[in-house]
Amino acid sequence: MDKKAGKFRNQDANPCIEESDASQKCLDAYNYDKSMCSAYFQRYKSCRKYWHNIMVQRRRDGVRPEMPTAAERQEMLATIGGKPY
Repeated sequence: MDKKAGKFRNQDANPCIEESDASQKCLDAYNYDKSMCSAYFQRYKSCRKYWHNIMVQRRRDGVRPEMPTAAERQEMLATIGGKPY
């Protein structure tokens, strides 16, 4: 596995692995008919947008690491009552 693929599958670096996997499973199930999977794509896009905004805010505030770890993200989501996307 190359370095970029490893980073993509790292839960600390990529908060949207679950949504990405769901999109891929949908594509596999519907023989890559993208029109059948638009809800999964939208959920993935919303996830990426949400965590990107968190990362930008943390960068502005000088918080390191910029992307919260997987454990921190779980705590954040529990505090707000689940995934907002």
